[in-house]
Amino acid sequence: MDSFLGERELLERPVVLVVDDTPENLWLVSSVLKKHYNVLVATNGVKAIEIAKSDPCPDLILLDIVMPEMDGYEVCLALKGMVETREIPIIFLTACSSAADEAHGMMVGAIDYIKKPIDPDFILSSVAKRLS
Repeated sequence: MDSFLGERELLERPVVLVVDDTPENLWLVSSVLKKHYNVLVATNGVKAIEIAKSDPCPDLILLDIVMPEMDGYEVCLALKGMVETREIPIIFLTACSSAADEAHGMMVGAIDYIKKPIDPDFILSSVAKRLS
């Protein structure tokens, strides 16, 4: 019975998609979040869009900006342009730290902007705030 309740609780937890092309960043952010959320990962924008369109879709996306092929801005614009993904909140998690980068991120549809280096407590509080 207890294992059933544990599985049920796991199924009911919010899903966070972490998108970054750096394995170390994926590991760190996933490790921080997995205690509280179901975590999915993608190493590029194309895979992120594919996962975001799946059922069930993520409840929130943490998205890097600097990635090969499709940068985070392009991924965000693509997700906001599709009916099935436009309501998923996106937080940029990136080393791009200028005010212009942040403004551009908000302009393409992000709800927040977290600058690297990664601060585990700050990520947890930002995600919790958006999913509450």
